[in-house]
Amino acid sequence: MSKIAAAGVRTELQEVLNLAANEKKRNFVETIELQVSLKNYNPQHDKRFSGTIRLPHVSRPSLHVCVLGDQHDIDRAKHQNLDAMSSDDLKKLNKNKKLTRKYDVFVASESLIRLLPRLLGPGLSKAGKFPTPFSHSDDLAAKVEDVRATVKFHLKKVLNLGVAIGNVGMTAEELLANVMLAVNFLVSLLKKGWQNIGGLVIKSTMGPPRRIF
Repeated sequence: MSKIAAAGVRTELQEVLNLAANEKKRNFVETIELQVSLKNYNPQHDKRFSGTIRLPHVSRPSLHVCVLGDQHDIDRAKHQNLDAMSSDDLKKLNKNKKLTRKYDVFVASESLIRLLPRLLGPGLSKAGKFPTPFSHSDDLAAKVEDVRATVKFHLKKVLNLGVAIGNVGMTAEELLANVMLAVNFLVSLLKKGWQNIGGLVIKSTMGPPRRIF
């Protein structure tokens, strides 16, 4: 059972949006992040968890996506105004690491994804950007939207986590749906559930933190 009340979270989200609306105009859309502090957890000894979940609303619309596939996939990607690369394009890179820095996330055809370790080496995996697979029958636009709406909770060596749950261009209700699902999913990954949550904060890029737990 969730230990945060939707009404309270909605109030804090509305405050974040109000503050953003009254700030001076910025030349980018501020991201709203869910920041988590864990407690009673020892990353050295306890099992490190990792999990991804698709949120109800796209949380990162500006995520820079690259499609990896054959000519048919590249044509589809161009139709969606997406960057795309073929296996020949990847061979020319000669395992150059610039690719992982240029894009936030990758989606790759099922046929090409098997060749990536040979073509690119371990770079994508090391950067935490190994592609999401798709097939010719998949709706590419929907697949990219799924990627932009997916968040990953991954415990490393520190007890603080942060994921983008939306942006200031969204409504409070859209953000609320994302926050509630993300929080309850995270709790399901934890060894002792809510007993491992030390604090939950929501914060826009330029705004102050708002505690929700």
